[in-house]
Amino acid sequence: MEIKDSIEWMKKSKLAGFSEEISPALEKIFKDCLNATDEKIIIVSDKGSANKQVASVLSYGYYLAGKNLGLDIDFVLQNKKTRGDKAEEHIVERLSDTPNNSIIIAIMSDKLGSLKHIGKSFRRFCQRKNHRFVSTASIGYISTEKIKDMIEAIDIDYKKFSAAHYRLKRVLDKGKELHVSTVAGTDAYFDISNIKSLCSDGIYTTPGTGGNLPAGEVFMAPRKVDGKIVIDASSRNIMNTQLVKSPIILTVEKGEVVDIKDGNAAKLLEKSLKWAEENAKYPNRVRQIGEIGIGLNPKAKIVGSTILDEKMLGTAHIAIGSNYWFGGPIRTIIHLDQVFRKPMFKLDGESLNVNCEL
Repeated sequence: MEIKDSIEWMKKSKLAGFSEEISPALEKIFKDCLNATDEKIIIVSDKGSANKQVASVLSYGYYLAGKNLGLDIDFVLQNKKTRGDKAEEHIVERLSDTPNNSIIIAIMSDKLGSLKHIGKSFRRFCQRKNHRFVSTASIGYISTEKIKDMIEAIDIDYKKFSAAHYRLKRVLDKGKELHVSTVAGTDAYFDISNIKSLCSDGIYTTPGTGGNLPAGEVFMAPRKVDGKIVIDASSRNIMNTQLVKSPIILTVEKGEVVDIKDGNAAKLLEKSLKWAEENAKYPNRVRQIGEIGIGLNPKAKIVGSTILDEKMLGTAHIAIGSNYWFGGPIRTIIHLDQVFRKPMFKLDGESLNVNCEL
C-alpha cells in the first residue's frame, strides 16, 4: 500500500478515530526521544488481524502526530508478516530509497519480514544508513483496545526515566554476580563480571541507534547462569506470547536450560525449543540463556505482549537464545523472552534496590 492507500484503509476500517485520540501523546516521541527536525521519517506497519490492530492504530497515530508537528513523514502498511515471510516489495523499496540519516519507525503485529537485497537485519540496515529508529514488534496478539495500555507506557517523562536507567546501569556494570530470587521459587545466579549492561530508555537521538517503544529495561548478556527460574507472568514462544496461568519452572545449568516443567505454556516453550533445535545450524546454542533484563517502566502492565510485559517495573526477564546483536556470543534463530514477577536482587551479596519514580 502506498501512503494514500494506507490512509484510506485506516479510515475505511474505522480505526482512524482511535489514532486521532492517541496522536497528541505521541508528539513527545518526536521531540524527546528522537529529536526530529527536518529529517525524512518513514513509518512502516501492517494491517494486523480482526480485533487485533494495535500496530496499525499506533503507527497511524505516529503519522498524525508527525504531521501536526510539520515533519516530513510518510506512512505505509503491508499485510501482517510472520516468521519466514518476506516484507512486501513496496516496503523494501520505500526503505531502500530513504536517504541516509532518516528516521524509521517500524510497528509490527508480528514481524517486519525479510528485507531481501537491503539486508537480513532491520537493525543493521538502520546502523549502516545512520538512521535513528523505533521498533515495536509482536503486538498483534493483544486486542485493539489494549492500545490504551501501550500509550500509557509510552506517555512518560523521558528525562527522569532515562536517569533511572543509567543509575541502575552504573551499579550493575561494577558487579560480578547477580543473584535473582522470588517468592514463587526463582533462585538463580548470573555471572556478569566484566559485562556492560544496556539501557532501553527510549532516547534514540544518535544516528544509527534505536530501540523499543514502549521502553523501560536495563539488560545484559550474562556469562553463565545457574539455578531455577520460575516464569509466572508471560512466556514468548515461536508463535506468540502466552500469559502464564501455571508457572513454568526452568532449571538452568552452566547457562543452558536443562529442564522445563509445568503448565500449557511450558509445553509450548519446549515445543518451540525443539523446533529451533531441528532448524538451527548450531542446535547446541538454542537452549542457552542469552539475556537477563530488569523492567523499569512504572506505567507498563502485563498484557500478553512481550514488548510491554518485559518493561514493567517489578518484573525481570530472561531470554533463551540469541544475544549477538547486543554484544553477546550466542547466535541462533530464536530469542524467547520469559517474564517473571516481583524479583529480588543481590549484587555481589548486597541487596540491590530497583526503582523508577516519574
